[in-house]
Amino acid sequence: MAEVTKQEITDFIENNIQKFHRRRLDSLTDLKLKKILKRKNPYLYKAKHFTTAPDLVKEILDAHLSAQEEGIFGDFLEELAIFICGKAYGGRKSSANGIDLEFEQDGVLYVVSIKSGPNWGNSRQISKMKDDFTKAKRILRTSGHAKRVETINGCCYGQEASEDKGDYTKLCGESFWAFISGQARLYLDIIEPLGHQAKERNEAFHQEYGKVINLFTKQFIDEFCDQAGQIDWERLVEFNSGRKRK
Repeated sequence: MAEVTKQEITDFIENNIQKFHRRRLDSLTDLKLKKILKRKNPYLYKAKHFTTAPDLVKEILDAHLSAQEEGIFGDFLEELAIFICGKAYGGRKSSANGIDLEFEQDGVLYVVSIKSGPNWGNSRQISKMKDDFTKAKRILRTSGHAKRVETINGCCYGQEASEDKGDYTKLCGESFWAFISGQARLYLDIIEPLGHQAKERNEAFHQEYGKVINLFTKQFIDEFCDQAGQIDWERLVEFNSGRKRK
């Protein structure tokens, strides 16, 4: 095992966190109001008693962006984990379907599915991951791989009270980062570099965010408010859920 240094981690994060900020900004500037409205539940917002267009638009936009950011940042954390494991144990991006990382340690081949946090999926998605683990093991056996194979669900943050899931092991937060690096404090060491140019990047994001809020609010009022300025919920629901008519 080779120890990955703080400087190597810092350099990787500072060189690659820019992609997260760029994709985050792109996800905002590429948005269309009607595309978002098609994906959201108008009944929910009526039940929550939204009465003003700016408040409703902000709620819908923030919910969309939050989901987008989770996915974008999850991709970045996966890249970081593979980089760190590559330095420590010669880990590599897996070519197997549904598997993100492979590495060998003490005569064991570990195949790892990386997720952001512990509550990442429903029962169907978890079953899919278990199927991917089973297929990966079968392929390795067929190819004549002699080493013992262990399957790991690694989560970049959070905690897990019971790590042994029978078919696989679930490692979260401190346990996951220590497992792929051999360093107990690594989960703490990566936090500081993540703030690299965060202030400048977020200022640029919020400047664009303000423009989008203003533009979407105007578009929403024009399309889905009546002459008195009230939200026309029937028009909004018809746009979202009405059958397409010729």
